[in-house]
Amino acid sequence: MRKAIFPGSFDPITLGHEDIIKRGISLFDEIVIAIGVNHEKKYMFSLEERKRFIEETFKDEPKVKVITYEGLTIDLCHKIDANFILRGLRNPADFEFEKAIAHTNRRLSKIETVFLLTAARTSYISSSIVRDVIRNHGEYQMLVPDAVRVKQTPEI
Repeated sequence: MRKAIFPGSFDPITLGHEDIIKRGISLFDEIVIAIGVNHEKKYMFSLEERKRFIEETFKDEPKVKVITYEGLTIDLCHKIDANFILRGLRNPADFEFEKAIAHTNRRLSKIETVFLLTAARTSYISSSIVRDVIRNHGEYQMLVPDAVRVKQTPEI
């Protein structure tokens, strides 16, 4: 069985993430979207909200599972018998960062990382941009799956 983990904070999931996952479905028997928990990081959305956004987005896709985890991604791979880590690349900076992590993961284990280039139409989208648009009461809906809905408070 070809099982891949797609790790990230998904704060929130974007159309870029969704694109990578949908394209990964044809490559793997199962994709486990693994929401990492980092207690040092300040998130806009709770872990439960992030998980719900993803579960709702892929509710009709049986090959996609959603879990949360702490610790090293390669430890999670061993725990759930995943052979691959799936990652999306938007630009050269992403590649350099992800390449270093992939080499480290391969050195520490036998887990291979599979990179997919984001689609041109979503390559500019990042969770941090989405958070900034939401924080400033902008139109964020065209950047995220329909499941991501935010109650914005009016400015006083």
